Amino acid sequence: MPRAGRCVSVDAVTVWLNGTLVPADEARVSVRDHGLTTGDGVFEALKVDRGVPFAMTRHLARLRASAAGLGLPSPDLDQIRAGVHAVLAAAGQPDRARIRITVTAGESVLGSARPDGLTAAGLTVIIVLGELAETPASCDVAVLPWPRNERGLLAGVKTTSYAENVRALAWARERGAAEAIFGNLAGNLCEGTGTNVFVVTGGRLVTPPLSAGCLAGVTRGLVVEWAGAAEEDLPLAALASAEEAFLTGTTRDVQPIRLVDGVPLPAVPGPLTRKAAEIFAARAAESPDP
Repeated sequence: MPRAGRCVSVDAVTVWLNGTLVPADEARVSVRDHGLTTGDGVFEALKVDRGVPFAMTRHLARLRASAAGLGLPSPDLDQIRAGVHAVLAAAGQPDRARIRITVTAGESVLGSARPDGLTAAGLTVIIVLGELAETPASCDVAVLPWPRNERGLLAGVKTTSYAENVRALAWARERGAAEAIFGNLAGNLCEGTGTNVFVVTGGRLVTPPLSAGCLAGVTRGLVVEWAGAAEEDLPLAALASAEEAFLTGTTRDVQPIRLVDGVPLPAVPGPLTRKAAEIFAARAAESPDP
């Protein structure tokens, strides 16, 4: 159930930009920043619960892994962690909020080339706080006609190059769905635009393996660990024929899927979905940084 609490006011947001706290309306990056001109950057989104960022160690580890996957210098994670706490303190430790950490290749020439000898000091690092919307009780999804490339250079890397996801989500919403689901080139189930997918088939809880091209979602990983989900390739059609299914994501935890391409699933939430949600809530409450 949604929990009431003091949320952050976006009108009073203070941004952490390259080590300095500045008001959001005064934060500036160069028009030649490679993240702006080419999408050359990585990011993480964290939820704040009871004034504390959830699973920050896991998110920062994935940020470093994404930077490595993009060939960027490793960002200073200790400095970023301090920046997160500074932004929260400046906002008065809001009970509920969303944190976005963005790291780009910094200022560069126009074009695809990065400057020679790029180091961590040349990266642009931005930490910003925003509102965390309440998650609906369930989600309707639409299966996309375009596949993810599980063999692509950026498969599994959380980059700021999100135009594909933006277009896919708009396509799904045009069809009355709130999330879009990708298959991959092999014709197997992959992921959503900002979510991982779990299905129950034959009474078993299953999610696509990372080799299917999906992002190593932090919530996904915790559900696999805590609820004992299997990681197996599934045909894309397995979603529509599932006994029950759910999405996982940082800002939605475990969210049941209600409709797939307008067709209802048999149970919403089903017993394994409900169990996974209960386990996740209980274990997450035990530690803010599991």
